[in-house]
Amino acid sequence: MASMTTKTGISLGSCIAAVISYNANHSILWAIIHAVFGWFYVAYYVLKQAL
Repeated sequence: MASMTTKTGISLGSCIAAVISYNANHSILWAIIHAVFGWFYVAYYVLKQAL
């Protein structure tokens, strides 16, 4: 049962990316796009904030 939930649910990276994106841009479209990229957007956002 747990493996089926993992296959059909969104990943943690996608969820974090969508929340960060919406908070930064206030756009649902950008949040969806960044959720598709998942951890790549999270890493980009962290690196962008560090520099």
